[in-house]
Amino acid sequence: MRDVAPGLWLWRQPHPDWREGFDWEPEISSWCVESGGEVAVLDPLAPPPTATDLWARLNERPPTVAVVLKPDHVRDVDLFVRWYGARAYGPWLYWSGDAPKTELEPVEPGDELPGGLRALDDGRYRMETPLYLPEQRALVFADGLTAPGGLLRVWGSRRHEERVLPALRAMLELPFEHVLVSHGEPVHTRADFETALERDPYEG
Repeated sequence: MRDVAPGLWLWRQPHPDWREGFDWEPEISSWCVESGGEVAVLDPLAPPPTATDLWARLNERPPTVAVVLKPDHVRDVDLFVRWYGARAYGPWLYWSGDAPKTELEPVEPGDELPGGLRALDDGRYRMETPLYLPEQRALVFADGLTAPGGLLRVWGSRRHEERVLPALRAMLELPFEHVLVSHGEPVHTRADFETALERDPYEG
């Protein structure tokens, strides 16, 4: 577990489906944020039963909202809905065999979720909706940005110059201080984000 800002913390663990040769590191991050009277878990992967301190923290302030940021980040959203009665949000299309059993309320760029969380456009046409957390002044990405070896980079995609960089640069209009990513080192600064936009994209 790691605290990022008041009301914002994360936990990290190996992804159970990771295999040698994947273009991402085995450990991934899940997020919990308190905002506007809501407690939201973002791209949550349930910790093992032995992680008693982590479960105790979740149970102390039970999640009221669960958000999937990208179609292949379904992870354990069904479990959080079933155990905590959380309202669930996410993309409206999923990869074959990876759809949640829960019918999620659809999220698109520009939507405001409970707690005042704002869905953004990362410019990649992959239905990823990064979130802006206004109370914590933070951006949270599924895969749009990644940090293999600790270095923050934009994940490579088609139309990187034409679509992706303008969409990410538009986020600089928001007063964020923290940039959070699922893969690699999870916590970065606004300056790291600005530098990442000048680097070559990550191609895996």
